[in-house]
Amino acid sequence: MDTTDPVAFWDDVHAARPAAADPPPNQRLTETVTGLTPGHALDLGCGGGGDALWLARRGWRVTAADISAVALERLSGLARARGLGDLVVAERHDLHRSFPGGRFDLVCAHCLHTPFDLDRSAVLRSAAHALRPGGRLLVVDHGSTAPWSWNQDPDTRYPGPREVAEGIGLDPGTWAVERADAPRRTATGPGGRTAEVTDHVLIIRRTA
Repeated sequence: MDTTDPVAFWDDVHAARPAAADPPPNQRLTETVTGLTPGHALDLGCGGGGDALWLARRGWRVTAADISAVALERLSGLARARGLGDLVVAERHDLHRSFPGGRFDLVCAHCLHTPFDLDRSAVLRSAAHALRPGGRLLVVDHGSTAPWSWNQDPDTRYPGPREVAEGIGLDPGTWAVERADAPRRTATGPGGRTAEVTDHVLIIRRTA
């Protein structure tokens, strides 16, 4: 696995995983979005595509962004096979260098972690500014290390959601924190292996 080139690294990560026939959505997405009126969503670091497909099935138009062409090709194929090709647009972005264009009612950033250079606060700030009034930014970070994570460094520090919000540095007159907590859940990894993990969940709503 190439540990010097982020594109090659993430292509290798996804290529090493069996292609999922029906990738599941993230639990924090489904509990946040259920009940919202469908609009235009941006999925940052879409990975296997479970979130993008789940949103599209519910009538959302989705821009799915990832650095990995392997992940995006798999997602595009799944979307076409399910008749969702008109609702899911896959775009390749290295968020260190480019950010998807447009205005969104929902921006999702699930486990947007990388061993390479990335100013996450700047990326999430761009995401917040890309929201329409009333839109929400959902940031779900690791709060613990799963046994199957690519990062097994025991010294890894996971900033809490309030710390992440402070780092983004948004004007409270325009954006409001709706949720900032650290729930636990049972996660399923490759091969069906399960483990209890902690999520750091942050929801920011654009109010004006």
